[in-house]
Amino acid sequence: MSQLKWWETAIIYQIYLRSFQDSNADGVGDLQGITSRLEYISNLGVDAIWISPFFKSPQNDFGYDVSDYFDIAPEYGSLDDFKKLLIKAHSLGLKLMVDIVAAHSSSEHPYFQESRQSKENSKSDWYHWVDPMPDGTPPTNWLSFFGGNAWSWEPQRQQYYLHNFLSSQPNFNFSNPHVLDYFEKIAHFWFDFGVDGFRLDAVHTINSDKPPYKDNIPNPNFKTGPLPLDQQPFFRQLHDFAQLNQPGIQEFSARMRRVADSYEDRFLMGEVDGDNEDAMKVSKSFTQEGRLHATYNFDLLEWYGLTVCEMKEIINKAVGTFNNSGKLCFAFSNHDVPRSFSRQLAPLNVKDVDGKSMQLLLLKLESCLIGSACIYQGEELGYEDVRDIPIHQLKDPWGIEFAPIFPGRDTCRTPMVWDADLKNGGFSEANETWLPIGKKHLKKAALQEVKRSDSIYNSFSHFLMWRKKQPAFVEANRMTTLSGNQRQIIFDRISERQTLRCCFDFESLTASFEEI
Repeated sequence: MSQLKWWETAIIYQIYLRSFQDSNADGVGDLQGITSRLEYISNLGVDAIWISPFFKSPQNDFGYDVSDYFDIAPEYGSLDDFKKLLIKAHSLGLKLMVDIVAAHSSSEHPYFQESRQSKENSKSDWYHWVDPMPDGTPPTNWLSFFGGNAWSWEPQRQQYYLHNFLSSQPNFNFSNPHVLDYFEKIAHFWFDFGVDGFRLDAVHTINSDKPPYKDNIPNPNFKTGPLPLDQQPFFRQLHDFAQLNQPGIQEFSARMRRVADSYEDRFLMGEVDGDNEDAMKVSKSFTQEGRLHATYNFDLLEWYGLTVCEMKEIINKAVGTFNNSGKLCFAFSNHDVPRSFSRQLAPLNVKDVDGKSMQLLLLKLESCLIGSACIYQGEELGYEDVRDIPIHQLKDPWGIEFAPIFPGRDTCRTPMVWDADLKNGGFSEANETWLPIGKKHLKKAALQEVKRSDSIYNSFSHFLMWRKKQPAFVEANRMTTLSGNQRQIIFDRISERQTLRCCFDFESLTASFEEI
Protein backbone atom coordinates (compact mmCIF):
# COMPACT_ATOMS: atom_id res chain seq x y z
CA MET A 1 0.00 0.00 0.00
CA SER A 2 1.53 3.33 -1.08
CA GLN A 3 1.94 6.10 1.46
CA LEU A 4 0.96 9.41 -0.09
CA LYS A 5 1.45 12.79 1.54
CA TRP A 6 -1.75 14.49 2.74
CA TRP A 7 -1.64 17.08 0.00
CA GLU A 8 -1.40 14.56 -2.83
CA THR A 9 -5.08 13.63 -2.50
CA ALA A 10 -6.45 16.53 -0.41
CA ILE A 11 -9.82 18.18 -0.78
CA ILE A 12 -9.09 21.80 0.11
CA TYR A 13 -11.81 24.27 1.12
CA GLN A 14 -11.06 27.80 -0.06
CA ILE A 15 -12.13 30.61 2.27
CA TYR A 16 -12.43 34.15 0.94
CA LEU A 17 -11.91 35.79 4.30
CA ARG A 18 -13.79 39.07 3.81
CA SER A 19 -16.95 37.19 2.89
CA PHE A 20 -17.00 34.16 5.18
CA GLN A 21 -18.15 35.28 8.64
CA ASP A 22 -18.03 38.62 10.46
CA SER A 23 -17.59 38.37 14.25
CA ASN A 24 -17.46 42.05 15.25
CA ALA A 25 -20.30 43.67 13.27
CA ASP A 26 -18.14 45.78 10.95
CA GLY A 27 -19.49 44.14 7.80
CA VAL A 28 -16.22 42.39 6.96
CA GLY A 29 -15.35 38.73 7.55
CA ASP A 30 -12.53 38.02 9.98
CA LEU A 31 -10.41 35.30 11.60
CA GLN A 32 -12.65 34.85 14.63
CA GLY A 33 -15.52 34.39 12.22
CA ILE A 34 -13.71 31.52 10.49
CA THR A 35 -12.94 29.93 13.86
CA SER A 36 -16.63 29.99 14.76
CA ARG A 37 -17.51 28.07 11.56
CA LEU A 38 -14.77 25.45 11.49
CA GLU A 39 -17.13 22.62 12.50
CA TYR A 40 -19.24 23.37 9.42
CA ILE A 41 -16.14 22.91 7.24
CA SER A 42 -14.87 19.88 9.13
CA ASN A 43 -18.26 18.14 8.95
CA LEU A 44 -18.25 18.58 5.19
CA GLY A 45 -15.36 16.14 5.12
CA VAL A 46 -12.58 18.20 3.53
CA ASP A 47 -8.94 17.78 4.49
CA ALA A 48 -7.62 21.34 4.55
CA ILE A 49 -8.55 25.01 4.37
CA TRP A 50 -6.89 27.73 2.33
CA ILE A 51 -7.48 31.28 3.56
CA SER A 52 -7.13 34.34 1.33
CA PRO A 53 -4.47 36.89 2.42
CA PHE A 54 -4.99 38.36 5.89
CA PHE A 55 -1.76 40.37 6.15
CA LYS A 56 -1.65 44.11 6.77
CA SER A 57 -2.77 45.86 3.62
CA PRO A 58 -4.44 49.06 2.39
CA GLN A 59 -6.93 46.66 0.73
CA ASN A 60 -6.73 48.21 -2.73
CA ASP A 61 -6.92 44.63 -4.00
CA PHE A 62 -8.35 43.18 -0.79
CA GLY A 63 -5.27 41.60 0.70
CA TYR A 64 -3.38 40.88 -2.51
CA ASP A 65 -1.46 44.09 -1.86
CA VAL A 66 0.58 43.42 1.28
CA SER A 67 2.24 46.12 3.36
CA ASP A 68 3.47 43.82 6.17
CA TYR A 69 3.92 40.06 5.69
CA PHE A 70 4.50 39.41 9.40
CA ASP A 71 1.30 40.80 10.88
CA ILE A 72 -2.49 40.64 10.50
CA ALA A 73 -4.66 43.39 9.05
CA PRO A 74 -6.55 44.83 12.05
CA GLU A 75 -9.95 44.42 10.35
CA TYR A 76 -9.28 40.67 10.27
CA GLY A 77 -7.97 40.29 13.82
CA SER A 78 -4.59 39.64 15.40
CA LEU A 79 -1.80 37.08 15.46
CA ASP A 80 -3.41 35.68 18.60
CA ASP A 81 -6.70 35.26 16.72
CA PHE A 82 -4.87 33.41 13.98
CA LYS A 83 -3.12 31.15 16.51
CA LYS A 84 -6.49 30.21 18.03
CA LEU A 85 -7.86 29.50 14.55
CA LEU A 86 -4.86 27.32 13.73
CA ILE A 87 -5.13 25.34 16.97
CA LYS A 88 -8.84 24.68 16.49
CA ALA A 89 -8.40 23.70 12.85
CA HIS A 90 -5.73 21.18 13.80
CA SER A 91 -7.89 19.82 16.63
CA LEU A 92 -10.57 19.08 14.01
CA GLY A 93 -8.09 17.33 11.75
CA LEU A 94 -7.90 20.17 9.23
CA LYS A 95 -4.63 21.32 7.65
CA LEU A 96 -4.34 25.08 7.20
CA MET A 97 -2.84 26.86 4.20
CA VAL A 98 -2.21 30.59 3.88
CA ASP A 99 -2.04 32.68 0.74
CA ILE A 100 1.41 34.20 0.21
CA VAL A 101 1.57 37.05 -2.31
CA ALA A 102 5.16 36.99 -3.52
CA ALA A 103 5.23 38.66 -6.93
CA HIS A 104 4.37 42.12 -5.68
CA SER A 105 3.75 44.14 -2.54
CA SER A 106 1.62 47.13 -1.74
CA SER A 107 3.07 50.52 -2.66
CA GLU A 108 2.65 51.24 1.08
CA HIS A 109 5.16 48.54 1.97
CA PRO A 110 8.04 50.32 3.75
CA TYR A 111 10.58 48.79 1.37
CA PHE A 112 8.86 50.29 -1.67
CA GLN A 113 8.50 53.61 0.12
CA GLU A 114 12.27 53.60 0.64
CA SER A 115 13.02 52.26 -2.83
CA ARG A 116 11.11 55.02 -4.59
CA GLN A 117 13.06 57.78 -2.84
CA SER A 118 16.31 57.51 -4.76
CA LYS A 119 18.65 55.29 -6.76
CA GLU A 120 21.09 55.13 -3.83
CA ASN A 121 19.44 53.54 -0.82
CA SER A 122 19.42 50.08 0.76
CA LYS A 123 16.21 49.07 -1.02
CA SER A 124 16.85 50.87 -4.30
CA ASP A 125 16.89 47.67 -6.37
CA TRP A 126 14.22 45.69 -4.51
CA TYR A 127 11.71 46.60 -7.23
CA HIS A 128 11.98 46.88 -11.01
CA TRP A 129 13.16 50.38 -11.91
CA VAL A 130 13.96 51.25 -15.51
CA ASP A 131 14.91 54.44 -17.32
CA PRO A 132 12.49 55.76 -19.93
CA MET A 133 13.06 55.29 -23.62
CA PRO A 134 14.66 58.28 -25.39
CA ASP A 135 11.19 59.59 -26.20
CA GLY A 136 10.08 59.28 -22.57
CA THR A 137 7.87 56.22 -23.05
CA PRO A 138 8.01 53.03 -20.92
CA PRO A 139 10.71 50.44 -21.66
CA THR A 140 8.35 47.75 -23.02
CA ASN A 141 4.83 47.29 -24.37
CA TRP A 142 3.73 45.32 -21.30
CA LEU A 143 0.15 45.87 -20.12
CA SER A 144 -1.44 45.47 -16.71
CA PHE A 145 -3.97 42.70 -16.06
CA PHE A 146 -6.28 45.36 -14.65
CA GLY A 147 -6.02 47.82 -17.53
CA GLY A 148 -3.50 50.34 -18.79
CA ASN A 149 0.28 50.18 -18.89
CA ALA A 150 2.29 47.86 -16.62
CA TRP A 151 4.81 50.68 -15.99
CA SER A 152 4.23 53.78 -13.86
CA TRP A 153 6.40 56.87 -13.59
CA GLU A 154 8.05 57.78 -10.29
CA PRO A 155 9.07 61.48 -10.30
CA GLN A 156 11.50 61.15 -7.39
CA ARG A 157 13.66 58.58 -9.20
CA GLN A 158 12.84 59.77 -12.72
CA GLN A 159 12.24 56.13 -13.63
CA TYR A 160 9.42 53.73 -14.35
CA TYR A 161 8.51 50.89 -12.00
CA LEU A 162 6.79 47.64 -12.95
CA HIS A 163 3.35 46.48 -11.76
CA ASN A 164 1.56 43.60 -13.45
CA PHE A 165 -1.64 44.56 -11.66
CA LEU A 166 -2.53 47.89 -10.02
CA SER A 167 -0.02 50.73 -9.92
CA SER A 168 -0.26 50.34 -6.13
CA GLN A 169 1.08 46.76 -6.49
CA PRO A 170 4.73 47.20 -7.52
CA ASN A 171 6.56 44.02 -8.53
CA PHE A 172 9.49 42.82 -6.47
CA ASN A 173 12.79 42.40 -8.30
CA PHE A 174 13.56 38.70 -7.87
CA SER A 175 16.91 39.02 -9.60
CA ASN A 176 17.99 40.61 -6.31
CA PRO A 177 19.09 37.80 -3.91
CA HIS A 178 18.02 39.91 -0.94
CA VAL A 179 14.41 39.66 -2.12
CA LEU A 180 14.72 35.88 -2.17
CA ASP A 181 16.20 35.98 1.34
CA TYR A 182 13.25 38.10 2.46
CA PHE A 183 10.70 35.55 1.25
CA GLU A 184 12.62 32.73 2.90
CA LYS A 185 12.26 34.69 6.14
CA ILE A 186 8.51 35.08 5.52
CA ALA A 187 8.17 31.34 4.87
CA HIS A 188 10.06 30.43 8.04
CA PHE A 189 7.90 32.80 10.09
CA TRP A 190 4.60 31.20 9.07
CA PHE A 191 5.89 27.62 9.10
CA ASP A 192 7.26 28.24 12.59
CA PHE A 193 3.81 29.55 13.49
CA GLY A 194 2.41 26.16 12.52
CA VAL A 195 0.76 26.56 9.12
CA ASP A 196 0.77 23.45 6.94
CA GLY A 197 1.29 24.98 3.55
CA PHE A 198 1.21 27.95 1.23
CA ARG A 199 -0.87 28.73 -1.77
CA LEU A 200 1.58 30.97 -3.64
CA ASP A 201 -0.34 33.65 -5.47
CA ALA A 202 0.26 34.28 -9.18
CA VAL A 203 3.84 33.01 -9.14
CA HIS A 204 3.93 33.12 -12.94
CA THR A 205 3.87 36.93 -12.61
CA ILE A 206 7.09 37.03 -10.56
CA ASN A 207 9.64 39.07 -12.46
CA SER A 208 13.27 38.00 -12.23
CA ASP A 209 14.77 39.22 -15.52
CA LYS A 210 17.17 42.11 -15.75
CA PRO A 211 17.00 44.89 -18.36
CA PRO A 212 16.75 45.03 -21.29
CA TYR A 213 13.35 43.38 -21.22
CA LYS A 214 11.65 41.75 -24.20
CA ASP A 215 8.39 43.07 -25.60
CA ASN A 216 5.34 40.83 -25.59
CA ILE A 217 4.27 39.65 -29.03
CA PRO A 218 0.77 40.03 -30.52
CA ASN A 219 -1.69 37.23 -29.84
CA PRO A 220 -2.55 35.85 -33.30
CA ASN A 221 -5.70 34.19 -31.94
CA PHE A 222 -7.17 37.30 -30.35
CA LYS A 223 -10.52 38.38 -31.75
CA THR A 224 -12.54 41.33 -30.59
CA GLY A 225 -15.96 40.01 -29.71
CA PRO A 226 -19.08 40.67 -27.66
CA LEU A 227 -17.85 38.99 -24.46
CA PRO A 228 -16.36 41.08 -21.61
CA LEU A 229 -12.87 39.57 -21.73
CA ASP A 230 -12.77 40.18 -25.49
CA GLN A 231 -12.77 43.91 -24.79
CA GLN A 232 -9.58 43.98 -22.73
CA PRO A 233 -6.23 44.94 -24.31
CA PHE A 234 -4.20 42.62 -22.05
CA PHE A 235 -5.39 39.58 -23.96
CA ARG A 236 -4.18 41.01 -27.29
CA GLN A 237 -0.65 39.97 -26.30
CA LEU A 238 1.19 36.71 -25.59
CA HIS A 239 3.23 37.12 -22.43
CA ASP A 240 5.19 33.94 -21.74
CA PHE A 241 8.97 34.29 -21.40
CA ALA A 242 8.75 38.06 -21.72
CA GLN A 243 6.45 39.68 -19.14
CA LEU A 244 5.37 36.38 -17.53
CA ASN A 245 6.82 32.94 -16.80
CA GLN A 246 10.39 34.18 -16.87
CA PRO A 247 12.88 31.29 -16.36
CA GLY A 248 14.46 32.93 -13.32
CA ILE A 249 11.25 32.43 -11.35
CA GLN A 250 12.38 28.90 -10.60
CA GLU A 251 15.09 30.13 -8.24
CA PHE A 252 12.22 31.36 -6.06
CA SER A 253 10.51 27.96 -6.37
CA ALA A 254 13.69 26.15 -5.35
CA ARG A 255 14.39 28.45 -2.41
CA MET A 256 10.84 28.05 -1.09
CA ARG A 257 11.03 24.28 -1.50
CA ARG A 258 14.23 24.11 0.54
CA VAL A 259 12.50 26.00 3.33
CA ALA A 260 9.45 23.72 3.18
CA ASP A 261 11.63 20.61 3.20
CA SER A 262 13.33 21.77 6.40
CA TYR A 263 9.98 21.19 8.15
CA GLU A 264 7.87 18.06 8.33
CA ASP A 265 5.06 17.55 5.81
CA ARG A 266 4.68 21.11 4.50
CA PHE A 267 3.02 21.85 1.16
CA LEU A 268 3.69 24.44 -1.58
CA MET A 269 1.01 24.99 -4.22
CA GLY A 270 1.69 27.64 -6.86
CA GLU A 271 -0.99 29.51 -8.77
CA VAL A 272 0.32 29.53 -12.33
CA ASP A 273 -1.01 30.17 -15.79
CA GLY A 274 0.34 30.34 -19.29
CA ASP A 275 -0.61 31.20 -22.82
CA ASN A 276 -3.23 28.58 -23.72
CA GLU A 277 -1.29 25.72 -25.28
CA ASP A 278 1.58 26.12 -22.80
CA ALA A 279 -0.44 25.74 -19.58
CA MET A 280 0.67 22.16 -18.78
CA LYS A 281 4.21 22.96 -19.89
CA VAL A 282 4.27 25.84 -17.43
CA SER A 283 2.88 23.67 -14.62
CA LYS A 284 5.51 21.03 -15.33
CA SER A 285 8.33 23.58 -15.14
CA PHE A 286 7.16 24.70 -11.68
CA THR A 287 6.95 21.13 -10.32
CA GLN A 288 10.27 19.71 -11.43
CA GLU A 289 12.41 18.05 -8.79
CA GLY A 290 13.30 20.48 -6.01
CA ARG A 291 10.60 23.04 -6.91
CA LEU A 292 6.93 23.37 -5.87
CA HIS A 293 4.95 20.32 -4.84
CA ALA A 294 1.97 21.18 -7.04
CA THR A 295 0.37 23.87 -9.16
CA TYR A 296 -3.16 25.19 -9.10
CA ASN A 297 -4.68 24.30 -12.47
CA PHE A 298 -6.62 27.11 -14.19
CA ASP A 299 -7.88 25.09 -17.14
CA LEU A 300 -11.23 24.07 -15.61
CA LEU A 301 -11.81 27.70 -14.55
CA GLU A 302 -12.62 28.89 -18.09
CA TRP A 303 -14.51 32.18 -17.62
CA TYR A 304 -17.41 31.23 -19.89
CA GLY A 305 -17.66 27.58 -18.90
CA LEU A 306 -16.78 24.34 -20.67
CA THR A 307 -18.61 21.69 -22.63
CA VAL A 308 -18.18 18.04 -21.68
CA CYS A 309 -15.85 17.54 -24.65
CA GLU A 310 -13.73 20.53 -23.61
CA MET A 311 -13.48 19.18 -20.06
CA LYS A 312 -12.32 15.81 -21.39
CA GLU A 313 -9.67 17.45 -23.55
CA ILE A 314 -8.34 19.48 -20.60
CA ILE A 315 -8.32 16.57 -18.16
CA ASN A 316 -6.71 14.22 -20.70
CA LYS A 317 -3.93 16.75 -21.26
CA ALA A 318 -3.37 16.99 -17.50
CA VAL A 319 -3.36 13.23 -17.09
CA GLY A 320 -0.92 12.88 -19.99
CA THR A 321 1.48 15.22 -18.20
CA PHE A 322 0.99 14.38 -14.52
CA ASN A 323 -0.36 10.82 -14.24
CA ASN A 324 1.03 8.94 -11.22
CA SER A 325 1.64 12.19 -9.36
CA GLY A 326 -0.17 14.59 -7.08
CA LYS A 327 1.35 17.65 -8.73
CA LEU A 328 -1.90 19.25 -9.88
CA CYS A 329 -4.78 20.84 -7.98
CA PHE A 330 -8.09 21.06 -9.86
CA ALA A 331 -10.87 23.60 -9.29
CA PHE A 332 -14.12 24.59 -10.97
CA SER A 333 -14.59 27.82 -8.97
CA ASN A 334 -12.59 30.37 -7.04
CA HIS A 335 -12.60 34.03 -6.02
CA ASP A 336 -11.42 35.25 -9.43
CA VAL A 337 -13.94 33.74 -11.85
CA PRO A 338 -17.74 33.44 -12.07
CA ARG A 339 -19.13 30.62 -9.97
CA SER A 340 -19.34 27.22 -11.66
CA PHE A 341 -23.07 27.04 -10.92
CA SER A 342 -23.66 30.08 -13.15
CA ARG A 343 -21.10 29.67 -15.90
CA GLN A 344 -21.56 25.93 -16.52
CA LEU A 345 -25.34 25.72 -16.98
CA ALA A 346 -25.34 26.96 -20.59
CA PRO A 347 -22.22 25.16 -21.92
CA LEU A 348 -23.33 21.85 -20.42
CA ASN A 349 -26.91 22.32 -21.66
CA VAL A 350 -28.19 20.34 -18.69
CA LYS A 351 -31.81 19.52 -17.94
CA ASP A 352 -31.64 20.68 -14.36
CA VAL A 353 -34.22 23.18 -13.16
CA ASP A 354 -32.36 24.32 -10.04
CA GLY A 355 -28.79 23.37 -11.05
CA LYS A 356 -28.41 21.29 -7.92
CA SER A 357 -27.62 17.98 -9.63
CA MET A 358 -25.12 19.62 -11.99
CA GLN A 359 -23.28 21.31 -9.13
CA LEU A 360 -23.02 18.06 -7.18
CA LEU A 361 -21.79 16.22 -10.26
CA LEU A 362 -19.02 18.81 -10.83
CA LEU A 363 -17.96 18.56 -7.17
CA LYS A 364 -17.72 14.79 -7.42
CA LEU A 365 -15.83 14.95 -10.71
CA GLU A 366 -13.09 17.27 -9.46
CA SER A 367 -12.78 15.17 -6.28
CA CYS A 368 -12.10 12.03 -8.33
CA LEU A 369 -9.26 13.35 -10.49
CA ILE A 370 -5.60 12.78 -9.70
CA GLY A 371 -3.99 15.18 -7.24
CA SER A 372 -5.88 17.57 -5.00
CA ALA A 373 -9.01 19.66 -5.52
CA CYS A 374 -10.10 23.07 -4.24
CA ILE A 375 -13.73 23.71 -3.30
CA TYR A 376 -14.61 27.41 -3.13
CA GLN A 377 -16.88 28.51 -0.29
CA GLY A 378 -20.51 28.29 -1.41
CA GLU A 379 -19.96 25.59 -4.02
CA GLU A 380 -21.19 23.07 -1.47
CA LEU A 381 -24.43 25.08 -1.33
CA GLY A 382 -24.91 25.62 -5.06
CA TYR A 383 -24.32 29.38 -4.92
CA GLU A 384 -24.74 31.24 -8.17
CA ASP A 385 -23.07 34.49 -9.20
CA VAL A 386 -24.64 37.71 -7.86
CA ARG A 387 -24.91 39.74 -11.03
CA ASP A 388 -27.20 42.55 -9.89
CA ILE A 389 -24.65 44.51 -7.83
CA PRO A 390 -25.09 48.24 -8.62
CA ILE A 391 -22.02 49.85 -10.17
CA HIS A 392 -21.65 52.24 -7.24
CA GLN A 393 -21.33 49.24 -4.89
CA LEU A 394 -18.60 47.45 -6.85
CA LYS A 395 -15.36 46.98 -4.94
CA ASP A 396 -13.15 44.97 -7.32
CA PRO A 397 -10.68 47.36 -9.03
CA TRP A 398 -10.73 45.22 -12.17
CA GLY A 399 -14.52 45.42 -12.38
CA ILE A 400 -14.57 49.14 -11.63
CA GLU A 401 -12.07 49.75 -14.45
CA PHE A 402 -14.18 47.99 -17.08
CA ALA A 403 -17.75 48.44 -15.80
CA PRO A 404 -20.46 48.24 -17.00
CA ILE A 405 -19.28 45.91 -19.80
CA PHE A 406 -17.35 43.74 -17.36
CA PRO A 407 -18.59 43.29 -13.76
CA GLY A 408 -15.29 41.98 -12.41
CA ARG A 409 -14.97 39.50 -9.58
CA ASP A 410 -17.40 40.86 -7.00
CA THR A 411 -20.13 38.62 -8.41
CA CYS A 412 -18.47 35.54 -6.88
CA ARG A 413 -17.25 37.24 -3.69
CA THR A 414 -20.48 38.23 -1.94
CA PRO A 415 -20.83 37.16 1.71
CA MET A 416 -21.81 33.67 2.81
CA VAL A 417 -25.40 33.33 4.01
CA TRP A 418 -25.68 31.25 7.18
CA ASP A 419 -29.23 31.75 8.43
CA ALA A 420 -31.93 33.29 6.25
CA ASP A 421 -33.88 34.45 9.32
CA LEU A 422 -31.06 36.59 10.68
CA LYS A 423 -29.88 40.05 9.69
CA ASN A 424 -27.65 39.93 6.59
CA GLY A 425 -28.26 36.21 6.44
CA GLY A 426 -26.26 35.67 9.60
CA PHE A 427 -23.03 36.88 8.00
CA SER A 428 -22.87 40.13 9.96
CA GLU A 429 -24.87 42.29 12.35
CA ALA A 430 -23.56 45.44 10.66
CA ASN A 431 -25.94 47.89 9.05
CA GLU A 432 -24.06 47.42 5.78
CA THR A 433 -21.83 44.59 4.58
CA TRP A 434 -18.72 45.21 2.46
CA LEU A 435 -20.52 43.68 -0.53
CA PRO A 436 -24.29 43.20 -0.64
CA ILE A 437 -25.81 39.87 0.35
CA GLY A 438 -26.97 37.80 -2.62
CA LYS A 439 -30.76 37.61 -2.32
CA LYS A 440 -30.88 34.24 -4.09
CA HIS A 441 -28.43 32.86 -1.54
CA LEU A 442 -30.99 33.37 1.23
CA LYS A 443 -32.77 30.30 -0.16
CA LYS A 444 -29.54 28.31 0.29
CA ALA A 445 -28.48 29.42 3.77
CA ALA A 446 -25.70 27.16 5.02
CA LEU A 447 -27.15 26.19 8.39
CA GLN A 448 -30.52 25.40 6.83
CA GLU A 449 -28.88 23.32 4.09
CA VAL A 450 -26.98 21.31 6.71
CA LYS A 451 -30.37 20.21 8.10
CA ARG A 452 -31.69 19.09 4.70
CA SER A 453 -30.77 15.47 4.04
CA ASP A 454 -30.89 15.95 0.26
CA SER A 455 -28.88 19.18 0.14
CA ILE A 456 -25.71 19.49 -1.94
CA TYR A 457 -23.81 19.94 1.32
CA ASN A 458 -24.97 16.63 2.79
CA SER A 459 -24.79 14.71 -0.48
CA PHE A 460 -21.23 15.88 -1.04
CA SER A 461 -20.30 15.23 2.59
CA HIS A 462 -21.50 11.62 2.30
CA PHE A 463 -19.58 11.27 -0.95
CA LEU A 464 -16.35 12.53 0.64
CA MET A 465 -16.77 10.06 3.50
CA TRP A 466 -17.07 7.26 0.93
CA ARG A 467 -14.13 8.62 -1.09
CA LYS A 468 -11.79 8.42 1.92
CA LYS A 469 -12.44 4.67 2.13
CA GLN A 470 -11.55 3.95 -1.52
CA PRO A 471 -7.91 2.85 -2.06
CA ALA A 472 -8.11 3.94 -5.70
CA PHE A 473 -8.49 7.57 -4.58
CA VAL A 474 -6.32 7.79 -1.48
CA GLU A 475 -3.48 5.32 -2.11
CA ALA A 476 -2.45 6.27 -5.65
CA ASN A 477 -2.66 9.06 -8.22
CA ARG A 478 -3.13 6.94 -11.29
CA MET A 479 -5.99 7.14 -13.79
CA THR A 480 -6.73 6.14 -17.36
CA THR A 481 -7.38 8.39 -20.32
CA LEU A 482 -10.96 9.65 -20.39
CA SER A 483 -13.57 7.96 -22.57
CA GLY A 484 -17.37 8.01 -22.97
CA ASN A 485 -19.79 9.66 -25.37
CA GLN A 486 -20.26 13.41 -25.81
CA ARG A 487 -22.30 13.59 -22.60
CA GLN A 488 -20.09 11.33 -20.47
CA ILE A 489 -16.73 11.36 -18.75
CA ILE A 490 -15.48 7.88 -17.91
CA PHE A 491 -12.13 6.83 -16.47
CA ASP A 492 -10.59 4.30 -14.11
CA ARG A 493 -8.79 5.23 -10.91
CA ILE A 494 -6.20 2.56 -10.14
CA SER A 495 -4.27 1.54 -7.05
CA GLU A 496 -2.58 -1.70 -6.01
CA ARG A 497 -5.68 -2.74 -4.08
CA GLN A 498 -8.50 -1.39 -6.22
CA THR A 499 -9.52 -0.36 -9.72
CA LEU A 500 -12.59 1.84 -9.71
CA ARG A 501 -14.47 2.80 -12.87
CA CYS A 502 -15.87 6.31 -12.54
CA CYS A 503 -18.67 7.47 -14.83
CA PHE A 504 -20.03 11.01 -14.87
CA ASP A 505 -23.14 11.31 -17.01
CA PHE A 506 -24.14 14.86 -17.95
CA GLU A 507 -27.42 13.69 -19.48
CA SER A 508 -28.81 12.07 -16.32
CA LEU A 509 -26.57 14.23 -14.08
CA THR A 510 -25.46 11.21 -12.08
CA ALA A 511 -22.15 9.68 -11.07
CA SER A 512 -21.61 5.95 -10.76
CA PHE A 513 -18.66 3.90 -9.51
CA GLU A 514 -17.90 0.24 -10.13
CA GLU A 515 -15.05 -1.95 -8.95
CA ILE A 516 -13.53 -3.88 -11.84
